[in-house]
Amino acid sequence: MTIGTAAHPPLTLAARLARRPRLNAYWILVAPALVLMLVFYLYPLGQVLWISVTEPKPGIDNYGLLFTSASIHKMLITTARICAITTLVTLLLGYVVAYSLVHARPKAQRWIFLGVVLPLWISALVRAFAWVTLLRREGVINSALTGAGIVDQPLSLLWNEFAICIGMVHYMLPYAILPLYANMREIDQRTIAAARGLGAGPFQAFRRVFLPLSLPGIVGAGVLVFILSLGFYITPAILGGGKTLMITEYISTQILDLLRWGPATMLATALILTVLTMMWMLGRVVDLKKLFGAGG
Repeated sequence: MTIGTAAHPPLTLAARLARRPRLNAYWILVAPALVLMLVFYLYPLGQVLWISVTEPKPGIDNYGLLFTSASIHKMLITTARICAITTLVTLLLGYVVAYSLVHARPKAQRWIFLGVVLPLWISALVRAFAWVTLLRREGVINSALTGAGIVDQPLSLLWNEFAICIGMVHYMLPYAILPLYANMREIDQRTIAAARGLGAGPFQAFRRVFLPLSLPGIVGAGVLVFILSLGFYITPAILGGGKTLMITEYISTQILDLLRWGPATMLATALILTVLTMMWMLGRVVDLKKLFGAGG
């Protein structure tokens, strides 16, 4: 017995039976991961969504707070501002490092890569407390500035948005450098040489040729850094000293201190939907596999 169409060659019954063990083996391998994702990821997300429309009473009143609550408006504006500043500064610094990586010699590349990857091995908590040591009034930076006579009084570098942005930029740099480098290494350097051969100077060749070709990497790295910045908790909590609330710390306060599960889960749901929307928009603009070095 054979089964087939004009578009697909017919399969004999023996061939179909031979494929079944392979399909069964595939599902046996995939099933544990699917169960874990369902139990520990999708189910809790469903619970968050359910609580957001049932506490303290059924309805969408919690979502109305996005438009009526002054404290939520202030927190969202603060979060957006800090994330935007972090993204901009991270992109500028990351672009310089990625550009240097692309044009560095192999030996220098290895050392630069080590400097980029090494911070990823250090806990965010450790890095945050390291910045506390550097930025506090009696810290290394203020001591150096007052000792050199540059300032008369220690500067207020800690417990504010400035400190939060510094800590977040430090943490986010590898997440900008690596996608940018993956994009830049795909740029054909002969296009730069051709531009120079046609009379363009180094800066003009960079501005007219290299920079436009690297725009997909800039967009991808920018969206990635912004998305990751939205979910920061430890760094703003430590370097902000509780004076600057971002969305994650605000959610934590609502749950742990005020026991307001409804508004907290509403904000968590809104955050998840925002991230998913931005990832969808990013996928529409750039090839994610190629951007992060997974493409052929």
